[in-house]
Amino acid sequence: MIITLLLNILLYSSLTLLIYLPFVHWQNKLNKIWFNPMLFTIFIVIGILLTFDISYQNYAQATTGLSHLLEPAVVALGYPLYQQLHVMRSKWKQIMILLTIAAVAVIAVSYTFTMLVIKLPAVAVSLSLKSITMPIGIALTEQLQGNSAITAFAIILAGLFGAILGIKWLTFINITSPKAQGLAIGTASHVLGTATISQLSYQHAAYSSLALIVSATITAIISPSLITELQLIYP
Repeated sequence: MIITLLLNILLYSSLTLLIYLPFVHWQNKLNKIWFNPMLFTIFIVIGILLTFDISYQNYAQATTGLSHLLEPAVVALGYPLYQQLHVMRSKWKQIMILLTIAAVAVIAVSYTFTMLVIKLPAVAVSLSLKSITMPIGIALTEQLQGNSAITAFAIILAGLFGAILGIKWLTFINITSPKAQGLAIGTASHVLGTATISQLSYQHAAYSSLALIVSATITAIISPSLITELQLIYP
């Protein structure tokens, strides 16, 4: 049993890295944000799991070590935030107000739209928590009787869309300030979006990291009462 587990860890972790690293190389070479290594790796790994009938649970268990590397990666995003703190202090009230409004809007609009379209409260709860980090989103979903699998999938999609299309969309609607772009991506696309736009500048990284942290905290505080009120409006 132990030998099998060790072999699975070696096989699946190595396979994941062998798929991911070439895409990182090509993204750096092409210098295209949309050429996202994680996105392409996800598609290929899903294809392999389906083709060879490999259980996702076995794959997830074997690659837990790779998942734990996300923790220091998230902490590392705090460094550009530290570098920009002296600039942010003068605007902290405005930033807090904006992020609070954004958090309320994301939850309310997502929940309302889902209920109007499909009228499934559990799905509405799950989708309304799509714009925060995975651990907080799943914990809140379970607390509010949503579906954690749907939340996890929605969080991944929000991160990928923000990472690939976020800057293009913001530029298209004439939002070009690195500070504004960082706040928008960090709020909507959490860690994956933040990690992607951190390649653009320290300001993008700092403001996106700030939005990531603050919006997740605000959402964790307000979502239980806000979603409860929404459930009364859309029973």
